[in-house]
This record gives sequence, C-alpha cells and structure tokens, in this order.
Amino acid sequence: MANLGSSTVMLTGAGGALATAIAQELEDAGAQIVLVGRGEALAKAADRFPATEVIDVDLTDPASVELLRKVKVDTLVHTAGAFSMQDAQKATTADLNAMFGANMMTLFHAVQGVLPSMLKQKDGLIMGVSAGQAARLSGPRAALYTASKSAVSAYILSLHDELKAKGVRGCVLYPMGAIDTPTNRDAGMSWDSLIDPRGLAKSVAHALTRPDRAHVTELKVYPDV
Repeated sequence: MANLGSSTVMLTGAGGALATAIAQELEDAGAQIVLVGRGEALAKAADRFPATEVIDVDLTDPASVELLRKVKVDTLVHTAGAFSMQDAQKATTADLNAMFGANMMTLFHAVQGVLPSMLKQKDGLIMGVSAGQAARLSGPRAALYTASKSAVSAYILSLHDELKAKGVRGCVLYPMGAIDTPTNRDAGMSWDSLIDPRGLAKSVAHALTRPDRAHVTELKVYPDV
C-alpha cells in the first residue's frame, strides 16, 4: 500500500464517485486531506473522511483562488469537472462555456490557488483527470467535452515542463472509459465495460508516491474490455 503519511493532499470534486474512492485511498495511505467541493456532496464527504480543511467554493469563480491560497498543500488532485454530449450542429456557445468552465477553468483556479506555496517550498504535484476521448483526440458526439479535457492534459503537461526544475511536477490521469458509478449503471452500461473507481484511486496513490527520478506524467487506466 502507498504511504502518504507526510503529505497533505487537496482533493477537488469532493463527494463525487471518483473523489470518494480517492479520498478513501488517501486516508488508508495516511495522507492529510483538504476537501474542496460544493454543498451536500461536500458535506457528505466531510462526514465520511477526516479532513484538515473543508472548503465549500465554486471553482469557476476567480475569487476561489485567494481562498485556496490560505491552505498549504503538497499535492493537488483535481477531479472536479463535468460531461455532456451533443450533436456537433446543435452545440451552442453555452455548451462550450459550460464544458470549458467545469473542466478547464476549475483546474486553472485550483492550480493558481496551490501553486504559490508549492513554488515556495520547491515541491509539489498537480494531478488532473482528463478522459479517454482526450487521449485519443476524438470524441464523437462529445466534441466540446473532448476539447475541454484535451485542454486539461495540455495545461498540466505544459506546467510540468515549465516547473519541474522548480520542484513542481504534473501528472494527467486518463480513465480510458466510463467509471463505475450508479449513474452509469442506471444508463445500462455493463459492469465489465466500466472502470473500478477504487482501481483508479490506487493508480492515483501510485503516481503520488513516485520519486522525482521515476515520476509518472501520464497514466492511462482501462476497463476490462
């Protein structure tokens, strides 16, 4: 099992299916957890997991940056985001703004919040969750989602190349398929075509414990089929 006993990890999207699995893995590994999310989902996560800080904030709001800067963390694991599908000819500017707001803007504000302290201590890791569509650079009927998740990947990998000499690394997690959640089960997806969220969480913990000379920058996790 990964040992993160000396780490403080900020986890966004707290209360979501993937974030819940990651929080459990972080707790099992001994990490200190800062939960960031919204409303009832965040409250349920805070009841379930001991956290050093619980921050209820809208990460699409630029004001969130200053709030996050009050907390010193070693690692950011950004799971906040959203998914949508639409036919290309029916996509609207509102759809575009919604996808880039939920997936890219939230990441940008979270990074701006944690980066000053990471640079000051010359150590840090920023992990973002992208998507299989972004890894393949193709997402039929989900072009805007794919584009926004591709931006997530490009942003984190660019940060890695820019900041690794200053002690801050980046890592992109690509779930190469849908995650096993009640919503996806209800949608009729078969069990073996879905990715186990606890397996994804273990992959996150693995990446978080890599030394600088054996770090992971991109991690693709696949379902059984």
